[in-house]
Amino acid sequence: MPPLVFAGECRNLQARLAKCAAGEAFLLQGGDCAESFSQFSANRIRDAFRVMLQMAVVMMFGGGIPVVKVGRMAGQFAKPRSADLETIDGVALPSYRGDIINGQEFTAEARVPDPNRMVQAYNQSAATLNLLRGFATGGYAGLKRVMKWNLDFMAKSDEGKAYLDVAKRVDEAIQFMLACGLDYSTAHMSETEFYVSHECLLLDYESALTREDSTTGLWYDCSGHMVWCGERTRQLDGAHLEFLRGIGNPIGVKISDKMDPSQLVSMIGAFNPENTPGRLAIVVRMGADKLRAKLPSLVSAVQSAGQTVTWVCDPMHANTEAVGRYKTRRYDNIRAEVEAFFDVHEAEGTVPGGIHLEMTGDNVTECLGGGSSIAETDLDSRYHTHCDPRLNAEQALEMSFYVASRLRQRKERIAAESALDLTADVDL
Repeated sequence: MPPLVFAGECRNLQARLAKCAAGEAFLLQGGDCAESFSQFSANRIRDAFRVMLQMAVVMMFGGGIPVVKVGRMAGQFAKPRSADLETIDGVALPSYRGDIINGQEFTAEARVPDPNRMVQAYNQSAATLNLLRGFATGGYAGLKRVMKWNLDFMAKSDEGKAYLDVAKRVDEAIQFMLACGLDYSTAHMSETEFYVSHECLLLDYESALTREDSTTGLWYDCSGHMVWCGERTRQLDGAHLEFLRGIGNPIGVKISDKMDPSQLVSMIGAFNPENTPGRLAIVVRMGADKLRAKLPSLVSAVQSAGQTVTWVCDPMHANTEAVGRYKTRRYDNIRAEVEAFFDVHEAEGTVPGGIHLEMTGDNVTECLGGGSSIAETDLDSRYHTHCDPRLNAEQALEMSFYVASRLRQRKERIAAESALDLTADVDL
């Protein structure tokens, strides 16, 4: 079958991620915990894309740097499981491992792995990418539409109103630039770059879409622009590392507080022996308290080894808890981990390169708190996730305002330090 993405696109993304590693851009990566066959629709893709556009505008306008947009889309079908079996009312069946492998229904028939599901995942990914490319380059993402991106259900929320205020200021700035002779038809004004990513878990699927690039002779996994391996599959002697180190895509590795500094340096060396900027993202998922305790030594070890990585915060996966029969996450805990991530990098003098969120453009009630004030009693109202709880559009936009404030603070601090250095040079 034809590739879903192309090697040149992957190289473009790697160049953008290199800027994230250097603090010259910021990565916004987000999307569903797991895509599903049953919930596939053009409207859901559009709404997720639209929220990411909103978040990027808030971060760019508030933080003053470019935002690299990467969706957890068009391939996020496989899920790692902690146990091989799932038991309900004394009945044990093989665990659900994502729609690309088996079905979520708790029946013996549904839990049988079916290779035809890989073909369905490929076809759905192709349709998703086709729509995303149309949105990104067909005018929908043009900045003249910045006032129209708000979702209907957010129109009266505090976050929605705050976004419209930012959008109005952006629109005013654009009108001024138009008066100065700006050409509105340029690609920067009428289009956007949007990339897709997913966890490289099912190697049967990934290897089938790995192709040799005719222009460079390198091999690329053409299932997505960026792929990553998780906490469970990052072993130095494992098949996933062996696969990932042989492809030319930008790649990511998720790490928890279990990671040892010397082990991290060895792992980075195995994934990126040539120390190519933008090649490797280290995605941290620890919880706020453990992140404050563990991340400084990891960052210091990588710095001392002279290794270049893009540090990314995943504030979702270490903050999952059970409330009644629901898995959920508290917005305050998610926000606390993002805050800790920025604080550690500020203290270490290193670069916070991005954020990785499980989120949706839907008006769901899956994560507690935030500006939408979702309470435990609200969980059964609109709990629609196919796997893990996601931030809804309002909560995701709220997070983007916080990230924008930290990016702005960082930029102002660097400018102040540069001014002090310049003053010192003049005194000398």
